[in-house]
Amino acid sequence: MKRKLLSMLLSTALAASILAGCAAAPATSAPADTAAPAETTEEAAPAEDASAGGAGGKIGVSMPTKDLQRWNQDGANMEEQFTAAGYEVDLQYASNDVQTQLSQVENMISSGCNVLVIAAIEGSSLGEALDMAKDAGIPVIAYDRLLMDSDAVSYYATFDNYKVGTVQGTYVKDQLDLDNVDGPFNIEFTAGDPGDNNAGFFFNGAFDVLKPYIDEGKLVVQSGKTKFEEVATPTWGTDVAQSEAENRISSFYTDKDIDVWLCSNDSTALGVENALAANYNGKYPIITGQDCDIENTKNMIAGKQSMSVFKDTRTLAAQVVKMVGQILNGETVDVNDTETYNNNVITVPSYLCEPVFADVNNYKELLIDSGYYTEDQLK
Repeated sequence: MKRKLLSMLLSTALAASILAGCAAAPATSAPADTAAPAETTEEAAPAEDASAGGAGGKIGVSMPTKDLQRWNQDGANMEEQFTAAGYEVDLQYASNDVQTQLSQVENMISSGCNVLVIAAIEGSSLGEALDMAKDAGIPVIAYDRLLMDSDAVSYYATFDNYKVGTVQGTYVKDQLDLDNVDGPFNIEFTAGDPGDNNAGFFFNGAFDVLKPYIDEGKLVVQSGKTKFEEVATPTWGTDVAQSEAENRISSFYTDKDIDVWLCSNDSTALGVENALAANYNGKYPIITGQDCDIENTKNMIAGKQSMSVFKDTRTLAAQVVKMVGQILNGETVDVNDTETYNNNVITVPSYLCEPVFADVNNYKELLIDSGYYTEDQLK
């Protein structure tokens, strides 16, 4: 009885935290038709033995890699919040190796985890483990990357991935004043990992904002690369993005300026920035990013990157902890999208948090005043 009361109190506190965090998010200039749908709910099936592990049960958290700063933060935030809520946490990083992640998830299932939270390296790579989880009655939450080609995915928790792209595209539109000037301006695109389902949403969100200006001739892609598969970056690798950017610079921009380089995230933006520093002498372009990694935020302050979409991983972690509590207590699980994210087998009930952008004008408010970073970290 005491444990149930404690769980109810923790769920209530986490719910208040989530609502406060989302309400406090600054507005963006993304188009109105990309706003998150009205919140709906899904009835959760109780897990079989929620008493295993800590007071709240044992939670398996599978992260793709420690090589990118954001996954370290995601894992640390979830571990901290799950532990504070009374759960035992099995947090594993897979070094961007699919077989390692598959093995780790299978071990989580065998060791008695009550719920799995998985950020997949490749969305379609964990089918065998997901089948095991389903057979064992273990709910699975896809974390920030949709798990594909399986009916064993219970929920999806992420940021509004299409809106991430529209925020980037709208930033470019506003900075160039495309509705009021003729141009033309030269633009290049660098997208994300084709194995990450989110990468297409990011690219499409940005491209849909900018396509009318490309069609009109205000934006010109000198390389001609305007399709996702032409600009995708395997593993989101900085070195891969840098190599591709160097090829485009030497092929198309020896005597032309680049006005915009739209990058889907910070690791690819860093690669483009490295290529520009080594091989480009023209006017410095607008460069977009995502995640507000420390190195990229320093580059924003130094004028080497224009913006980065900020996805507060503390907010997403708190939402996932809340959803896990609702699952284990047999309560209704909060979702606010039941239509968008189809994984080729089912449409997965989802909770979408709101992204915003940081630039040199507001990074202190978003990143330092909120406690996400200290000033010393950005020096």
